[in-house]
Amino acid sequence: MTRVAAVDCGTNSIRLLVADVDPESGSLVDLDRRMIIVRLGEGVDRTGRLAPAALERTFAACREYAAVIKELGAETVRFVATSASRDAENRDEFVRGVLDILGVEPEVISGDQEAEFSFTGATRSLAGRTDLDKPYLVVDIGGGSTEFVVGEEHARPSPTTTLNGGAARHTLSLAARSVDIGCVRMTERHAPSSPATPEQIAAIRADIEAALDLAAETVPIDEARTLVGLAGSVTTVAGIALGLDTYDSARIHHSRISYEKVEEVTTMLLNATHDERAAIGVMHPGRVDVIQAGALVLLTIMQRIGAREVVVSEHDILDGIAYKAAEGWF
Repeated sequence: MTRVAAVDCGTNSIRLLVADVDPESGSLVDLDRRMIIVRLGEGVDRTGRLAPAALERTFAACREYAAVIKELGAETVRFVATSASRDAENRDEFVRGVLDILGVEPEVISGDQEAEFSFTGATRSLAGRTDLDKPYLVVDIGGGSTEFVVGEEHARPSPTTTLNGGAARHTLSLAARSVDIGCVRMTERHAPSSPATPEQIAAIRADIEAALDLAAETVPIDEARTLVGLAGSVTTVAGIALGLDTYDSARIHHSRISYEKVEEVTTMLLNATHDERAAIGVMHPGRVDVIQAGALVLLTIMQRIGAREVVVSEHDILDGIAYKAAEGWF
């Protein structure tokens, strides 16, 4: 077993996983898993820069994570940064701050790499399932972007396994694409009111549809047999659909939420006031203002591909980073 610490710093949240990973068997045992919403990408779509306050919130979270990593004695630490960091002109300032605090340089990965890591994290825990048809479409709805990957489940490490005909990899993904339709980006761009107006909903949908057209150019999304949804917008919709009073990761993980339930929850969120959304038991305070757009992204994807349900996974890019770190693929 290799003890690894994986940090996923996205547009909306920064998350930590410290785990013992066996690269041979593919087992992963959580020691600590936590999330802080820092909204690193606040204003990036408009200004192209990371705001000073957003950087300080992120650095404060990094200091907390550094203490946890030290206490648990992780042998390997990997820090992956995604959409907001890719887009920002001043990302060097972000890189220097993380390096000073955690002693590792953030790896600002491409959208395709982000999609691959998400696919790895999600599908390893689906290995051996006979009740789900393949190929999977794994959709990771983040704050700044959404990743689409179509492929089979994660295989055991093998030097002959390839991704898209490239260098040796461990996933059997067929195609991947990242597009800029994250929940924070859509919220900042269209500023939906509470309740959202039909015009605002139509504008957000138009952006999502255009992004889906881009994704479909390289990813055969219509060929997928099972939709797997990742990240906070999806898990929050699932928690509401399941009628949970409080967030319960165990209940949400691998739940299967019908299209009708997703449509019902999305309609409710779009028509709710800010206070009504904030009062929902499973709602994280940092998602209250962006969940309308996040739910609409999920619903529009399901409508586009004709999905009758979404399989919800709590295992995602964070787990993928941990697996890759333990397998020496950084």
